[in-house]
Amino acid sequence: MRLNAKPLHELLDLLERKEIHPREVVADLYRTIAEREKQIRAYISLAPHEELLQECERLSEKPLRGLPIAIKDNISTRDFKTTCASRFLKDFQPIFDATVVQRLREAGTTILGKTNLDEFAMGSSAENSAFFPTRNPHDPERVPGGSSGGSAAAVAAHEALCALGSDTGGSIRQPASFCGIVGLKPTYGLVSRYGLVAFASSLDQIGPMTQDVRDCALLLNMIVGRDSHDSTSLERPCADYTQELGQEITGFRVGVPKEYIADLSGQAKTRVESWVKTFRELGTEIVELSLPHTKYAIPTYYLVSSSEASANLARFDGVRYTQRVSDASDASVEAMFSESRDQGFGPEVKRRIMIGTYALSAGYYEAWYGKAQRVRALIRQDFESAFKSVDIILSPTSPTPAFKLGERVSDPLAMYLSDIFTVPASLAGLPAISIPGGRVDGLPFGLQIIADKFCEAKLLRSAYAFEQMVRRET
Repeated sequence: MRLNAKPLHELLDLLERKEIHPREVVADLYRTIAEREKQIRAYISLAPHEELLQECERLSEKPLRGLPIAIKDNISTRDFKTTCASRFLKDFQPIFDATVVQRLREAGTTILGKTNLDEFAMGSSAENSAFFPTRNPHDPERVPGGSSGGSAAAVAAHEALCALGSDTGGSIRQPASFCGIVGLKPTYGLVSRYGLVAFASSLDQIGPMTQDVRDCALLLNMIVGRDSHDSTSLERPCADYTQELGQEITGFRVGVPKEYIADLSGQAKTRVESWVKTFRELGTEIVELSLPHTKYAIPTYYLVSSSEASANLARFDGVRYTQRVSDASDASVEAMFSESRDQGFGPEVKRRIMIGTYALSAGYYEAWYGKAQRVRALIRQDFESAFKSVDIILSPTSPTPAFKLGERVSDPLAMYLSDIFTVPASLAGLPAISIPGGRVDGLPFGLQIIADKFCEAKLLRSAYAFEQMVRRET
């Protein structure tokens, strides 16, 4: 087994015992990238091998020993372009690191490269990139999920030890499910958004994508904390999220929402039944519960997120740091704006901007955006009520395993519905994790666990218990 196929925490133990050297890990990573990247296409940009080796040597005494991590390409990095997989930003070079990147560098990591995504993080398949689609390492004819498809595919293909993604309505969890890895969306406000190119500011969160739950907890330790640059980040006591891993979850009450499993059939339903059985074997009590406003989650999400996207993307106008149409010198300012945005944005981004602009327009604001915010409050109240009687909530991450490339591109509604189980937790600002839950139709199928706000320790403890039980059984 190559070293890059081992989880980060195992590599750190080997490095601590001086049984391996960081350069060996880096060599194995680049060897795998050379073999697989032409097919997978997880990366938009990569660090040169020799430069990364030099940086690893410089950081070899820090906690993360200079080991490299992949970063989704909507997170600002001072030494890599940050394109958001958009023609508008194809040459944009930031002058600063996002707070999460800065914190990882301080902990001793290096940046391996920037991963592909759906343009401006708008999509569920990584097919909306302006540059190229990413493919699923388990079946290259299928999507890796989105929008953090490049990060998920890189970790699953062992082209990265771990990665950062961003999650607005499921963009970490759904690709983690499709690619058979672990992906965590933290509580809204736990991780700084400074340096994340904004899609929907009341929903966006950065989180880790890893090979196993311990790595997820380890990375979360590095990136959480109040940030004066982000007014939505919250002051919370520092915690070591690895501390509770391995503790029993006997006595936990596990909620299974009937709305999340009612329409499942075949192997997916059987898989959920096996998860319930495993949690019973772990000593938990299974509780059937109802989250009655789940059926409104998708329309609510797309009204709220598209409205915020319309406002956030107004800054991309061809005047400042974005691409301007080449023949705009004789055009009016208004025409230059219009033509630059028409050429700069892809179809899915345009669709969401138009939905959001309409929802915010005079005479429609209260009927659409205002009503969506009131329904969002009802969805949040569903969870608040549920967590009075349960510790965690269990569901599939997505209704299906990975679908084929091109299968849903012409059917936006079918694409949006792939996030039906992830969107509610995002609207409520709750932490949620996707972990490998076995296979459906021969493909990875993720188990999602949701916890109450700031209960990441309980969430990771539960996920780790399930992960270890499944490993013992196999």
